[in-house]
Amino acid sequence: MSMDAVFRALADPARRRLLDRLRARNGQTLGELCEGESMTRQAVTKHLAVLEAANLVATERRGREKRHYLNPLPIQEIAERWIGRYERARLAALTELKRTLEETRDE
Repeated sequence: MSMDAVFRALADPARRRLLDRLRARNGQTLGELCEGESMTRQAVTKHLAVLEAANLVATERRGREKRHYLNPLPIQEIAERWIGRYERARLAALTELKRTLEETRDE
């Protein structure tokens, strides 16, 4: 697996949306992933192929169904490369602060 392939896959907002949907509910079929998308079935299939090539999505056949699962390992490897273990606590605190401020702003 190439980090370049992961970055290319993550560069597209439609692919990130598909990953978000799998994060929310893993093991979806192509039909389920197409629901609510403004893309054609063929476009979703192409995006899933890019995500599979980058090892961000794994599939499993169950009879006639093909289920798609999020594989977060490549993203974790990227985070490990650039975020030191001593920086994690500080970054987590900053992320929580940002989230809190955004929630306050939206109220």
